[in-house]
Amino acid sequence: MTLIIIAVFLVALAVLAYVVMTFYPSFGRRASKEEKRMISRSLNYKNGKFVYPTATVMMENSAGSGFSILKDFIKGNPRSRPQQPLIPVKLRPGSIQETGDTRVTWFGHSAVLLEIDGVTLFLDPMLGRSPSPFPFVGGRRYSKQLPAQISELPHIDAVLLSHDHYDHLDYGSIKQLKDKVGMFIVPLGVGAHLQRWGVSRENIREQDWWDEIRYAGLTLTSAPARHFSGRSLLDRNTTLWCSWIIQGSETKIFFSGDSGYGPHFAEIGEKYGPFDLTLMECGQYDPRWADIHMLPEQTVQAHLDVRGALMIPIHWAAFTLSMHDWTDPVERVFAAAKAQNVRLATPRIGEPVYAGSAEVPSLAWWK
Repeated sequence: MTLIIIAVFLVALAVLAYVVMTFYPSFGRRASKEEKRMISRSLNYKNGKFVYPTATVMMENSAGSGFSILKDFIKGNPRSRPQQPLIPVKLRPGSIQETGDTRVTWFGHSAVLLEIDGVTLFLDPMLGRSPSPFPFVGGRRYSKQLPAQISELPHIDAVLLSHDHYDHLDYGSIKQLKDKVGMFIVPLGVGAHLQRWGVSRENIREQDWWDEIRYAGLTLTSAPARHFSGRSLLDRNTTLWCSWIIQGSETKIFFSGDSGYGPHFAEIGEKYGPFDLTLMECGQYDPRWADIHMLPEQTVQAHLDVRGALMIPIHWAAFTLSMHDWTDPVERVFAAAKAQNVRLATPRIGEPVYAGSAEVPSLAWWK
């Protein structure tokens, strides 16, 4: 009788999990049969999943590693987040039009507002308080405010997404942003999530690696990254992930998205470099999952591989998704950049960086 009760409980739990992941909107939507047929034409799609060309180890692939990771997360690190909330610099929307320069405004983690050639782009605009399908149970953002609230933002010509993880694609943010955005330009399969959340299919463009699109006078190219995707237990790697190459009339920018180090950086550098500015992942790493998140020293090497001039480290200073000290990413990348003679900008959240400027923010504000 006890075994029957346990079996019924487990079945009920599985059914509940399936129902929640199917009907709770934050989990998004799986591609339809027609969408899957389109996706399956990709050279990066094998046996129903997207793959990176080089073997990539995920954090859960080893039982021993998985146990040690769980143990470390339970133990925690008191230095993994700031003692006091970070205070961002207040954004002045529209001020870029005064000069016409290319301006980058980092909103923390990987969210970047980019103004180039009079066009406003928002890269991975995760503006929610927690990178979780249930925001009330996830780790809170380090800052209580943003450089600008969504209601204060100007019209956004396009949102570019790198992949569908919660710390990059946020349901609440998209719901509030969608009526301000002209176009959503995303990796293959990600459009299904957006459609479920009320974005019109006509306002979505899905890209494979190396696909180029001309939009608002810019050339936007989806490029490889070494990572993975998924928003639930049922959809691992069913959507693509990517980096982005953004070319204006005089400025070229590389946005890494999430990525482990790999040969794709040198390939991007050969095809599209040099870049005036790179936005490079630097944070939420661990040697046990270095294949999907670069260590800071690899971040600097990746910047060199793509032939970047100025680098801004991103993917840090907003959420705790790893066990390292919250300042570890910027301290290590600062040292590695100095050793490799790489020009580094370290803006506060909300502090503008102007591409091509002789002076960029470089103070150690986190100390």
